[in-house]
Amino acid sequence: MARSKCGAVAAAVAALAVLWGAPALAQGVVIKMATLVPDGSAWHGILKEMAEEWKKASGGAVTVRIYAGGVAGDDADIVRKMRLGTLNAGLMSSTGLADIDRSVYALQVPMAFTDYEEFDAVLALMSPAIEQALAAKGFVLLDWADGGWVKFFARSPVTTPDDLKKLKLFAWAGDTEAVEIWKAAGFNPVPLPSTEISTALQTGLINALPTTPQAALLLGWFNQAKNMTDLNWAVLLGAIVVSKATWEKIPEAVRAALLESAHKAGARLREETRRRAGEDIEAMRAHGLNVIHLDAAGLAPWLKAAETAYPRVRGGFVPADAFDRAMALRDEYRHAAATKK
Repeated sequence: MARSKCGAVAAAVAALAVLWGAPALAQGVVIKMATLVPDGSAWHGILKEMAEEWKKASGGAVTVRIYAGGVAGDDADIVRKMRLGTLNAGLMSSTGLADIDRSVYALQVPMAFTDYEEFDAVLALMSPAIEQALAAKGFVLLDWADGGWVKFFARSPVTTPDDLKKLKLFAWAGDTEAVEIWKAAGFNPVPLPSTEISTALQTGLINALPTTPQAALLLGWFNQAKNMTDLNWAVLLGAIVVSKATWEKIPEAVRAALLESAHKAGARLREETRRRAGEDIEAMRAHGLNVIHLDAAGLAPWLKAAETAYPRVRGGFVPADAFDRAMALRDEYRHAAATKK
């Protein structure tokens, strides 16, 4: 009888060892995930639910610890710490992704996309190449997310690009090329870590910033920048990313379930952003936000300002081949859409 029990236990241990491998069975896999998403926000809640699903799907062997609200630094810090191994994963914006491979910026070209339909169509076609580029540099993209359309928030009303040129505009620290493009176009960028935006707005170091309504509301930035220029500058693209070294510690059979959970989380993150866009703006309007609406004539100088910068954006801010492919795919989509009408 005792031998029978011992045999059963040995068989169970052997089965687990096949699934997890001896090292993982002994200690499991702890994934430290960081993000700028505020603690307690709906986005944070979705990440926590994904973490619980990963734990359940792995039989408790995968533990995700989430460091929200920028406590681990901004996106550049997250990528740097993932390379060092002190962090293993992150939900980050295109700014962080571009620190790994700048081809992602082809989806961030200002005013290149009119609506989500165009943007989603191009992203779907470019995604495999971007994912391969990230994987070649040691990062696995689990799924895409986005923070909505970037608009301009400022202390004073901004109707034209010339209005914005008079203000001190937040720019992401560390991206010298982007800062130089802003300067060359006549703007006054102030490069800072995103974790310092609130303080910079309060002290007057900056008085304008490009951001999404969701971020402006969640992080309270609109309280110091109560004028929003309602134009679709670019979609704030983001993604759930894990280091390749960490991902490969998890057996392939288990990875499939975790990846499916990440896909579900990414879809929910996108849906949450897009569903709430109008609600977020109305919530800020109730607290004093002034929305500057632009008609076709009002949008024209913004489009001209963006397109004037494209020759420098191409090959500088965005690798030339990625820029060309994104614009070609967008034009193909527009042609097909026009043909259907």
